[in-house]
Amino acid sequence: MLFQKNKFELNGRAELLAPAGNLEKLKIAILYGADAVYLGGKKFGLRSYGGNFSVQEMSEGIKFAHDKGKKVYVTVNIFAHNEDLAGIPDYLRELAELAVDGVLISDPGVFAMARQTIPEIPLHVSTQANTTNWASVNAWSAMGAGRVVLARELSLREIQTIRQKSSAELEIFVHGAMCISYSGRCVMSNYMTGRDSNKGACAQACRWNYSLVEEKRPGEYYPVEEDSRGSYIFNSKDMCLLPYLDKVINSGVNSLKIEGRMKSVYYVAGVVKAYREAIDTYYKDPILFKQMQKKWRNDLAKISHRQYTAGFLLAKPDHDGHVYDTSSYTQTADFIGMVLSYDEETSFATIEQRNNMKLGQYIEVFQPHGPSYYQNIHIMKNDEGENIDTAPHPQQIIKMKMEHPVESGAILRRDITRPFV
Repeated sequence: MLFQKNKFELNGRAELLAPAGNLEKLKIAILYGADAVYLGGKKFGLRSYGGNFSVQEMSEGIKFAHDKGKKVYVTVNIFAHNEDLAGIPDYLRELAELAVDGVLISDPGVFAMARQTIPEIPLHVSTQANTTNWASVNAWSAMGAGRVVLARELSLREIQTIRQKSSAELEIFVHGAMCISYSGRCVMSNYMTGRDSNKGACAQACRWNYSLVEEKRPGEYYPVEEDSRGSYIFNSKDMCLLPYLDKVINSGVNSLKIEGRMKSVYYVAGVVKAYREAIDTYYKDPILFKQMQKKWRNDLAKISHRQYTAGFLLAKPDHDGHVYDTSSYTQTADFIGMVLSYDEETSFATIEQRNNMKLGQYIEVFQPHGPSYYQNIHIMKNDEGENIDTAPHPQQIIKMKMEHPVESGAILRRDITRPFV
């Protein structure tokens, strides 16, 4: 193989790979326990509306990750048309100069260009290539791929067979949104909005509310289900494989991937922390891993999500794999603030407000490394040191008296199932 050996080893453990839609999310993902992140630049990726990174931001993010012994993979996974090809070699050279740890590619032509242009950089085959069998994995490996991201439409048994018959690193999705179309190769967005889902501009038309129209009765709309809101007939549940991580890890996959470059900082922190704890617990104590499931389910319920499913892992999804009555998300907690710093002498934390908060509210302090704790908001001050009763302004900087020490990067969240004070 021409590509360099990965810079950072995980001592035989499965890698936890997190989404990074922008620089803040990259830092939060790593702070909360990701071993690696994947991100897109401003060109040639499949998340045009995900924020994405300028070259300068990418450089800063890669330095931040490498300083902490973590890895950064960059997506170049569009299905390229002729007009896209001219700029790709120069962009790949830029990525090599930034010392990225891998490039994710879907298109065989782009892959061949990358193999020739940046032979020193590991190439990963994106899930968009919908690799569903060991022969395809081996074909990509023979072309120089160091890792293949398997299609979501595989069972545990199929993954095990692929592992037995191939030597390339294998990566699978373990959490996040499920696409209605095979490995995301969809043209619904193109047809409905003119936004090409395979060139990074998916409008998620599958999540919209649909009704039935009969050919000879134009303008007469019939709900597919008897529901006043219509029916969301393409609306897949979200994948969550955390309860089955023991089986997934034992299948021999090398990387466990969380979907969500367009999701919030709060989503990234919460999902990464739950999976970090679950993975570490399994390696340390498989029995405790089983006992901790309720705690992690509760943690994931606090984050915006659709109902959860195991996808194709245990069996082919049936009617229960979709949500038919709404496309809305649900969560049990609101993200209200992020800790920027903490003063041990005064016990005050400097906090950036992310949602309205006021004195007397009962909050959870959710930390990157230490345990969570709960407290009431007793004292808040504005940036001029004046006592305030409420912090209503978006991203307002305040100081809050903390009952216990708190880490920078900690998240304050409020249980929305409890009545507000």
